[in-house]
Amino acid sequence: MRVAVGSDHAGYALKTHLARQLADWGHEVVDLGTDRADVSVDYPDFAAAVGRMVASGAADLGVAACGSGIGVAIAANKVPGVRAATVHDVTSAHLAREHNHANVLCFGERLIGPDVAVEALRAWLEATPGDGRHVRRVDKIASLEDAPWGEERRGVTL
Repeated sequence: MRVAVGSDHAGYALKTHLARQLADWGHEVVDLGTDRADVSVDYPDFAAAVGRMVASGAADLGVAACGSGIGVAIAANKVPGVRAATVHDVTSAHLAREHNHANVLCFGERLIGPDVAVEALRAWLEATPGDGRHVRRVDKIASLEDAPWGEERRGVTL
């Protein structure tokens, strides 16, 4: 599987650790930066790069990190077709993939240890996106990308 990874300076160490783990597991890793922790950079740039690579199909999945995991998730989710989830443990990672079909996993280096992050990453990669009600809900999320406010789509008033 081809996995795009990216982070700002605050997520650099965790991103690098997870990228090494992905490669050790046999995945092709595309590291979109940053390449150092000692220079402040802007997380939206790297999260968007990961999101665009996933949305375009150039990568199967993406992993992004910043200090909290929140900023990269917000930024990545601005890319149409991306479903980015900030996770803190194995359960949230598994559910992000199974229930929400998350295609970008986001971590906060300041909030999760590297060992827990590796186990969460493993759980996410091994989870299968669910069908049935989950597909219906993911489709509703996707419809939000194109729906102007106030327009009714699929029975939901936006």
